Amino acid sequence: MKIQKRMIGIILAIVGASFWGLGGTVSDYLFRYRHIDINWYVTARLILSGIILMIIFKILNPHRSIFIIFTKFTSTLQLLIFSIFGMLLVQYSYMASIDEGNAAIATLLQYIAPVYIIFWYVARRKATFKFFDVLAITLTLTGTFLLLTNGSLDRLVVPTSSITWGVISGLALAFYTIYATKLLVNFSSILVVGWAMLISGILMNFKAPLWQFDISQITFSTLSYLSFGIIGGTAIAFFFFIKSLQYLSAKETTLFGTIEPVMAIVASAFWLKVTFLPFQLVGIVLIILLILMLSLKKDHAN
Repeated sequence: MKIQKRMIGIILAIVGASFWGLGGTVSDYLFRYRHIDINWYVTARLILSGIILMIIFKILNPHRSIFIIFTKFTSTLQLLIFSIFGMLLVQYSYMASIDEGNAAIATLLQYIAPVYIIFWYVARRKATFKFFDVLAITLTLTGTFLLLTNGSLDRLVVPTSSITWGVISGLALAFYTIYATKLLVNFSSILVVGWAMLISGILMNFKAPLWQFDISQITFSTLSYLSFGIIGGTAIAFFFFIKSLQYLSAKETTLFGTIEPVMAIVASAFWLKVTFLPFQLVGIVLIILLILMLSLKKDHAN
C-alpha cells in the first residue's frame, strides 16, 4: 500500500512537471513568434487557471464552500504569503527568464530548487547530508553549469538577465514546495492552488489588466497555444505537482520534477529549433541520470 501511494506520487510529479515543461516551451513560442506580452500572459495564466481549479473543486465537492480556507486568520495569512512569495514569484520570474532567454535554460535554472531545499533542511537541522544528497547536488550543479556555459569558464551562453530571473524562480519554487505543506494539512490541494492562482492573478491584474489585449492578434493557432499554456501548462501542472506532495516529501517531489527541464529541452530543440552545444548535451544526460536514480530510490525519511 505504501509502495502504491509512492507510485501515485511519482506519476503525479512526473506528469505535472512534463506539462510544466511543455507549457514553458509554448510560452517561449508565444513570446518569440506571437509577441504576447509577458505581464498580460502571467495575469491571464493565473486568473483563468485559478478560476478553472475553483470550478473543478466545486464540482468534486458540491457541499463544501470554496471560502472555507478564510474561516481562520492563520490559514488566510498563510494563503496570502503562499500566493505572493510562492505562486506569483514562481510564475513571474520563470516567465521573465523565458522571455530573456529560452524555455529550456529557464526551466533548468528553476530546478536548482532541490539544492536550496536540501540546504534548507540541513540548516534547520531537520536533515543531515547523505551520500545521495551530495550526489544529487553534484549532478544538478554540474548539469546546470554545462548548460549555461558549455563547459567554458570564460563566458556564458545565455543572457545574464535570464540567469538572474531563473535563480529567483528556483528560490521561489523551493519556498513554494516547502511552504505549501502547511496549507495541505488542512485543505484540499486544488483549493489551495486555485485560490493562490486567483489571488496572485488579481495582484498582477493591477499591472497588466486581463481585458487590455488586442483581440485582433488572436488566430486559432494562437488561441490553441494560449489554451494549453493556461490549462495544461499551468492549472493541471500545478495541481498535479502540489497533489504529489501528499504522497512524497517536498525534497523528493521537487527532485522528481527535474523531468521538466528535460521536456522543455526536447521540445525546444525539436519544435523551436533551439541548438544545444556538445557540453550542454552532457548536462542533459546528467539530469536524465538524476531522474532515473530518483525513480529507483525510496525516501526512508517518510
